[in-house]
Amino acid sequence: MAHGDDVRRKVRAAYVFDQLGLEIAAVKEGVPEATARRWKREAKAAGDDWDRARSAQLLAGGGIEEVVRQTLAVVVQQVQATVETIQINTDIAPAEKVQMLASLADAYNKLIASSKRMMPETDKLAVAMATVKQFSAFIQERYPQHLAAFAEVLEPFGQELAKAQG
Repeated sequence: MAHGDDVRRKVRAAYVFDQLGLEIAAVKEGVPEATARRWKREAKAAGDDWDRARSAQLLAGGGIEEVVRQTLAVVVQQVQATVETIQINTDIAPAEKVQMLASLADAYNKLIASSKRMMPETDKLAVAMATVKQFSAFIQERYPQHLAAFAEVLEPFGQELAKAQG
């Protein structure tokens, strides 16, 4: 059974924007999972990487950024507590304290470096998608009479944006 472009766009939207698994997105739209996988593969070959768009959507929505910030906050607290404990513990030899602090500093620096790569400011596609979301809110608030037209072109534009930025 052939499915139209509208169904393909709905599967992509469910996968990218609703963050549904591809299997669930396919079931939701009444499409065999194999068909959805084929569409995803064909889109990637054409320059529309659904996984990259999905990741960018998650980043633009603040999901990953919030997790990274929370993780960093916990790690910073633990590093501070550990440093204080090492400093006041008289049972640890000075050379061992230096080794422990150096190891802690190395792990901390690696975490900071990796967290910077995960922040949306470093991902052009996430920034572009956040801008589109803000524009959508602007239209909804100030020009609601144009919202239907905006919604009609938003999905195809999102695909073009993913191709251009991805």
